[in-house]
Amino acid sequence: MSLAIDYKIVQAFMIALVVSLALGPVLIPLLRRLKFGQNIRTDGPQRHLSKAGTPTMGGVIFVAGTLAAGLYAGGGDRDALVVLGVTLGFATIGFMDDYIKVALKRSLGLRAREKLLGQVLLAALLGALAVTVLDRGTGVAVPFGTLLTGHHVVLEPVPWLYVIFSVVVVVGTANAVNLTDGLDGLAAGVTAVAALAYVAVSLLSGSPGTALAMAALAGGCIGFLFYNRHPARVFMGDTGSLALGGALGAAAVLTRSELFLLVIGGVFVLETLSVILQVFSFQVFGRRILRMSPLHHHFELGGWSETRVVRTFWLASVIFAALGLYGLK
Repeated sequence: MSLAIDYKIVQAFMIALVVSLALGPVLIPLLRRLKFGQNIRTDGPQRHLSKAGTPTMGGVIFVAGTLAAGLYAGGGDRDALVVLGVTLGFATIGFMDDYIKVALKRSLGLRAREKLLGQVLLAALLGALAVTVLDRGTGVAVPFGTLLTGHHVVLEPVPWLYVIFSVVVVVGTANAVNLTDGLDGLAAGVTAVAALAYVAVSLLSGSPGTALAMAALAGGCIGFLFYNRHPARVFMGDTGSLALGGALGAAAVLTRSELFLLVIGGVFVLETLSVILQVFSFQVFGRRILRMSPLHHHFELGGWSETRVVRTFWLASVIFAALGLYGLK
């Protein structure tokens, strides 16, 4: 890795951090004046009811920081542009959903099929570009393959099957981050850790442009945490959570590390599995296995403070990221 790439990665991180910090005092009062406040579920933890009315759609803050930093530091690098384009595309879907719910007062926002269709189309376009224009091929690296077999293990699905696989990865990641976004600072902190891990994955995979985009994403998330940590002054909304998941999914596709994302993003996987198992148990056996899903609410209702849950999940994300990086060996 050259000093020039080192400098650009640090530059991307710092620009996104500074832009996000600078936008907070401008956009948060604006969102408050526009009455873009968060609605709180009445069936959730009762202490969350005090958060009603907190400005939402704040994902615009770190999305803007990430795009500004990525474009400035990344220049014309096509991998960086693709990751940033996917980030913007998913942010747009989330913004439309948030706007309909918050500004137009339609509680359901975009219809589920409309939101899913937009995500699938973006992810399918990414998968097709990766196989054709970007010459990424269809190889999918298997975590811990070297440790288990002594050599790298790579799966090579046919192109059309790989495109379907990439759709599952990107759309699944976007919605997993969306499920995780339920406590102050939780999704932003966990994503920052995963993005920093993907800086290393991208460099090891020979994609410095993706590394730049991930550094920018991490910087934007950390800047946003200044306003989103407990007690949160702003929430990211679907604008932010879908953008974060889309960015991580795109980075995984471009670095052939889709299966590694399951390890590095282990917190997202656990949050998603908790919802699936809760629904399955209730539908089949008529009882819940958790106090409430996603998983972070289970611990809250068990008596943990919100900050304890968030910090524990942040620590878990560091462990998962380290495990995923070890699996690259």
